[in-house]
Amino acid sequence: MPLAMNREVFITCAVTGSGSSQDRSPHVPRSPKQIADSAIDAAKAGAAIVHCHVRDPETGKPRRDVHLYREVTERIRAADVDVVLNLTAGMGGDMVFGSPENPLPLNEKATDMGGATNRVEHVRQCLPEICTLDCGTMNFAEADYVMTNTPGMLRAMGGMMTALGVKPEIEAFDTGHLWFAKQLVEEKVLDPDALVQLCMGVPWGAPDDLNTFMAMVNNVPSSWTWSAFSIGRNQMAYAAAAVLAGGNVRVGLEDNLWLDKGVLATNAQLVDRAVSIVSNMGARVIGPEEVRKKLNLTKRVPL
Repeated sequence: MPLAMNREVFITCAVTGSGSSQDRSPHVPRSPKQIADSAIDAAKAGAAIVHCHVRDPETGKPRRDVHLYREVTERIRAADVDVVLNLTAGMGGDMVFGSPENPLPLNEKATDMGGATNRVEHVRQCLPEICTLDCGTMNFAEADYVMTNTPGMLRAMGGMMTALGVKPEIEAFDTGHLWFAKQLVEEKVLDPDALVQLCMGVPWGAPDDLNTFMAMVNNVPSSWTWSAFSIGRNQMAYAAAAVLAGGNVRVGLEDNLWLDKGVLATNAQLVDRAVSIVSNMGARVIGPEEVRKKLNLTKRVPL
């Protein structure tokens, strides 16, 4: 499709993620209070959307306990700054095999597989405006770890999200994930005005070279709204690339820990840098209320 720069851009801050970054930077939040405070600071810096995982408050390891999500949600909703809340629903699809010669039984300690209802329960209780839907299965960085999202699981989870009135953000790690997302729209599992996040540079999905990026962009239907990010040192370069290609921006400590070489970042600093990039390109950074109108979102309090 022809390129048209986006002149009204929203910024998402991915606050903490579920990767093993908790011991690599003191700024990666762990407890619900730390996660909420970091999200609020990001909103004050210019993020219209905050994307939140939860972690074990003591170890920083990824968790998916509903009470942790509820505390994060309630703290963000009680803040003196408005922001659109996006909760992950990607947890519960982690399959870790045994050795290459003996893949079964699975590594029970590392494997975390949940059913569709279980994986969406925190969304049902917390009622964020947005939640993520990782639209495919892929080998994910580590040697024997597979991020598992079967077509049946995605149909079930996507249908639950749509019925709850929570907008799924399709997480597309490769072009095949966009192909299946279009199928979900065709089947009316997802609404036609879909929202998608293009996830670049995550091993072993789509690499973050510009040819692959444009292949991803060109596979997004024109009626959809999209954002993009790349991990690590290319995070800010992709903020500019996304705007130039007609999309929106995601930054945050889930994807990158560094502000500059040798300088660890906070979420607010990464958002502030993204705001400067977007503004210097001649685009306007829009806020949460404009995002709700644009995406037809409803702000609600937890059940």
